[in-house]
Amino acid sequence: MLMPYYHIYMPLCCFTFIALKNNIVLQPELFAYFYGLKQIIKMKTFIVPTDFSDTAKNAAHFAAGIASQAGDVQIILYNAFEKKYEDRADIMVQALEEIKAELLLQDAGLQITCMADAESSFTDGLERVARHQSADMIVMGITGATRLANLFMGSNTLTMVDKNICPVMIIPPDARFTAIKNVVLTSDFKDVDKTIPVKPLQSILDLFNPVVHVVNVDTEHYVEVTEEYKAEKLKLEEILQNYKHEFYFMRLFDFVEAISTFTDDYNIDLILTVPKKHSFLSNVFRSSATKKLKYHTHVPVIAIHE
Repeated sequence: MLMPYYHIYMPLCCFTFIALKNNIVLQPELFAYFYGLKQIIKMKTFIVPTDFSDTAKNAAHFAAGIASQAGDVQIILYNAFEKKYEDRADIMVQALEEIKAELLLQDAGLQITCMADAESSFTDGLERVARHQSADMIVMGITGATRLANLFMGSNTLTMVDKNICPVMIIPPDARFTAIKNVVLTSDFKDVDKTIPVKPLQSILDLFNPVVHVVNVDTEHYVEVTEEYKAEKLKLEEILQNYKHEFYFMRLFDFVEAISTFTDDYNIDLILTVPKKHSFLSNVFRSSATKKLKYHTHVPVIAIHE
């Protein structure tokens, strides 16, 4: 078991000595390219669970689009089935392979693996796989009996958001992948330095390098924002200093309607939100069915926990 480490370690030591002797500045990327380890260092892992429904397949195609845009992403197609059907494991894997074949038609360069496990709980199985694979993101479609009952996402998706394993991308039923250029980051501008998960946020932004539109909706906004808001804005500017970003303070009473209108007006491709009491997600689910329908079912959301 020690041999692989020995073979990597010895050449690296020799190369480092030569570089230092000749005053060469070593960069991690140089090591990566020199030894063919670039993918090990930079590769991100997306877990894409599927129950083979149309919504789940749509989420898989969306994940493939992201992987093509971002590069250096491996996709794990995952299915959990009831233990009483354990003898059907090969059938499940074959079904996953068929989805993989569809995705490779979309981009032959994608790196995709398939996993099917017998589990007593879908979400527990998905959590285990996500942790074992050190997943960078879970990409899920909605589930549920009807689209109206689960317009935005189903109970399994909500459960995975609550488990806070890694960011969860929620793909609405009508979402079709286009290059992600404009994203919304919703914020209540309260204790930004404590509530914004900086590293997960920046990791997602690094995938797309988009324009970040930071939006705050508050009924108290008037001609000018308060000094408290200005102070929080400075904190966010520091977090987003490496990305093109703009700030918007909207004086509206309906949070969901405000974000939906903004999504339309600014051609938003993705919404980023931090789930908590007054977040975009909680506002959507506290709303009536009519208000839920105002949410644009073609714009995906990524939930990033504090």
